[in-house]
Amino acid sequence: MQYNTQLKKLALPEYGRNIQNMVDHCVGIENPEERKRCAYTVIDIMGSMFPHLRDVNNFKHILWDHLAIMSDFKLDIEYPYEVITREELNTPPGHLDYSRPTMQYRHYGKIMERMIKIAANMEEGEKKNYLVKLLLSQMKRSYSQWNKEADDQKIFHDLYLLSEGKIKIDSEEYVIPEVKVNTNRDKLKNIKYQRRK
Repeated sequence: MQYNTQLKKLALPEYGRNIQNMVDHCVGIENPEERKRCAYTVIDIMGSMFPHLRDVNNFKHILWDHLAIMSDFKLDIEYPYEVITREELNTPPGHLDYSRPTMQYRHYGKIMERMIKIAANMEEGEKKNYLVKLLLSQMKRSYSQWNKEADDQKIFHDLYLLSEGKIKIDSEEYVIPEVKVNTNRDKLKNIKYQRRK
């Protein structure tokens, strides 16, 4: 008895060993017309294995690509579509450039830095003061997530630097309200407590 582990590796295991055997048989047929008819039969069987994918664009084209891959590109027939080549299959993916945002303080984030610049360019008034208070609260929350204790002096200094010296807060005039940072541990405690009820 032969185990699957002793047989040759399947190119596309999702189709199974029987479909692979059909493809191998199809490659071995010498008569071109019969080989073509066999290939179309195998495609019909492959398509019936995944009926939920029939609505996908280019479904038949994908099946013909899979047939070419399973035959190790040895199936000599006139394909109804232009199928994938061995070179295209083994082409490494192109380089993906990630955005490297230039941030002075990563724990505040890029959006916070943009908002501080917007606030710095606003006209003096109630709206600007309100926005600055909101920004300070969010900065303290972000700072607390990365550090055990939030230092108001440090946050005021960071705001001053990020606003390019346009927003200066005196620590004696304003105190940033305490913020509660929810950690996953706090959420788990709440869930356990709710389940006990």
